[in-house]
Amino acid sequence: MVRSKPLRIGLSARLFHPRDGATGIESKTLQVLEQSIAQWIMSRDVLVLMVPSILKDGPIHRSNIRLRDYAEYLDGLVLQGGADVSPEAYGETPLQEAWAGDRVRDAYEMELLHEFVEAGKPVLGICRGMQLINVAFGGSLYQDIPSQFEGAVRHQDEAYDLHSHEVCFAENGQFAKWFSTRGGGQVISIHHQCVRSLGKNLVVEATSAEDGLIEAIRYTGRGFVIGVQWHPEFHTPGHDTLLDCAPLLEAFYQAVRSSR
Repeated sequence: MVRSKPLRIGLSARLFHPRDGATGIESKTLQVLEQSIAQWIMSRDVLVLMVPSILKDGPIHRSNIRLRDYAEYLDGLVLQGGADVSPEAYGETPLQEAWAGDRVRDAYEMELLHEFVEAGKPVLGICRGMQLINVAFGGSLYQDIPSQFEGAVRHQDEAYDLHSHEVCFAENGQFAKWFSTRGGGQVISIHHQCVRSLGKNLVVEATSAEDGLIEAIRYTGRGFVIGVQWHPEFHTPGHDTLLDCAPLLEAFYQAVRSSR
């Protein structure tokens, strides 16, 4: 029996920039994967590869490899969470310095997203990844939920990955079809920014049950592009109160297999 080749899934990198006055490793730019998201994606028979940002004018001479080459070689892409998307990416000025985001990472991931969409490869965005998808398609964000979204419940807490709230799936949406829990469920929430205006050809797939904040989006154009505001990688087995996100992962991988 010939074993089929495993799917090759790209995972965008988190960027940690050098700190002023730092020495050693903290004086270098770091590109990392958060273990939980990598393990969640690898819970199926797939290979996960981090896609590094490509510096065109760095001190070391680079080859001609481009992000487009990763999109052609890999079967799908996951955009992981992390730093805020810069308000400058959607035409606004940061209201506070702490909300300025990471323009370097924004540019890298937007190019990566564009190349995978152009190549017809499926994309799944987690937390920041969903926000980046929305901005890349022309949408905008609330820079800070507590100060800008009237009536919002708590979406971020010191408890970090122990903080949760309920989401509701859109009636007759794809999520309602994928999940056996038709109404929605309890999800891990770690974000202070969220979707304000939807990008072009994006539709809402889930909202926060208590305040209506957008929690999942889907691209209606060519290809599979999905974003969720919550963190499915923290919905570990044994947490019966949390939404089982296996159907989301299966839908992504089914799209990946279909696009090969």
